[in-house]
Amino acid sequence: MPTPRTPLTLTEVEAIARNAHAGQQDKAGRPYAEHLAAVADGVRVRGGSDDQIAAAWLHDAVEDDALSADWLAAAALPQPVKDMVLAVTKRDGEDVAAYTRRILATPGALLIKESDLAHNADPTRLAVLDPATRTRLTAKYAQVRALLGLGESPTEQPDPANTTKG
Repeated sequence: MPTPRTPLTLTEVEAIARNAHAGQQDKAGRPYAEHLAAVADGVRVRGGSDDQIAAAWLHDAVEDDALSADWLAAAALPQPVKDMVLAVTKRDGEDVAAYTRRILATPGALLIKESDLAHNADPTRLAVLDPATRTRLTAKYAQVRALLGLGESPTEQPDPANTTKG
């Protein structure tokens, strides 16, 4: 019988994710690791578990071919982490409805996608994009949020501190 391996720590998962995405940039030209850190932090502040935080660090690794599905399958990670990563991994040619159904059907995955969408839809990130890309991505993120039952993006809701009474 094989000896169980010690699961990777969050620090190790973070290092693996940062290394896997080294040299990559997001659509705004920022180091991709900043997005991974923001999603992991978003999961943390939303009350996510260590498994969810680990999956957040790895959420784009298979989709972006930074790590292979075979690597993920063999990694010393709890099965729920692997399941969440695969749930939020968009597949080539996949319909958005099928993608969101898989996320909803996988325990823990919704929080990761919610944090990912929140960071992707951050107005400061979107502001540096050309208007056509900004419009396309804003609509895409709104559609995914709606299919996931998340309602409006927090960044699209009015800030009560900025409203006037009258």
